[in-house]
Amino acid sequence: MENFESQPAQAESCTSCKQSDCSAKAPKPNESEKDHTRRQAIAQRMCHIGRKILVLSGKGGVGKSTVAVNTAVSLMLEGKKVGLMDIDIHGPSIPKLLNINSVPVSSSKDSIEPVTAAGGLKVLSVGFFLQNRDDAVIWRGPMKFGMIRQFLSDVEWGDLDYLIVDSPPGTGDEPLAIAELIGDVDGAIIVTTPQAIAIDDVRRSINFCRQLKVPVTGVVENMCGFVCPHCGEETDIFKRGGGAAMADQMKVPYLGAIPIDPDIVEASDNGTPYVEQFAQSRAAEAFRQSIVKTLFDLEQKGK
Repeated sequence: MENFESQPAQAESCTSCKQSDCSAKAPKPNESEKDHTRRQAIAQRMCHIGRKILVLSGKGGVGKSTVAVNTAVSLMLEGKKVGLMDIDIHGPSIPKLLNINSVPVSSSKDSIEPVTAAGGLKVLSVGFFLQNRDDAVIWRGPMKFGMIRQFLSDVEWGDLDYLIVDSPPGTGDEPLAIAELIGDVDGAIIVTTPQAIAIDDVRRSINFCRQLKVPVTGVVENMCGFVCPHCGEETDIFKRGGGAAMADQMKVPYLGAIPIDPDIVEASDNGTPYVEQFAQSRAAEAFRQSIVKTLFDLEQKGK
């Protein structure tokens, strides 16, 4: 596996950057030269990315990675240049969801090339560096931080309109590291299901974002209603409206509901993005209307 405590990439362009207000130009108080160089390397990469969006959830099992993948692919299908970074270190599912488990990662002395999935989506996941897909990643916080820092500083993402970051559930090391290292995250999409136990955890995610000054793009209520594959009728298995009520209470945008569709499971197991394979479905339309439209509206408003 890659050494995630390697030397920082060089950031030659920072010395000639014309952005006088860039926070990476000068060291912070008590910041070492090594840490300043690393921060410049991240800034150099991130300067080429329009918007950095985190996908978070308060708890596992709510379909967060599925939402991240289908959001990234939906943006790509709209003509955007998109990257997808998987920092779910202990459960990296993005390679499986995109059927790119066996694609090798190429690297040079100074950079790592992300894997290019179908359609041009650029992807990087710790799953690419495991010798066996079933290997357990047993890391403490500093190793996780080092990996995330290297994904930001050493990966040649190139020019992107969006970088979607799939973060593990909760408010632990990984979401904290990515928010602190990027520094200017443009928004967070928070995924929940309608049950009260999931919604309670979402409140913690919202407060996490507020403490770190990460704008909450909105809450997505996933698995909201079951779409019958035979008649198309929708049944509320897990009830409905809890996410909307919570978003209103917490004063954050409610992006909408995505129904349960058996085809989502089939597409995920086959490694084919659902919104591409079943583009005319109700759930695919929900992705476009609830998430992509919101991101485009914010883009036009300059937020």
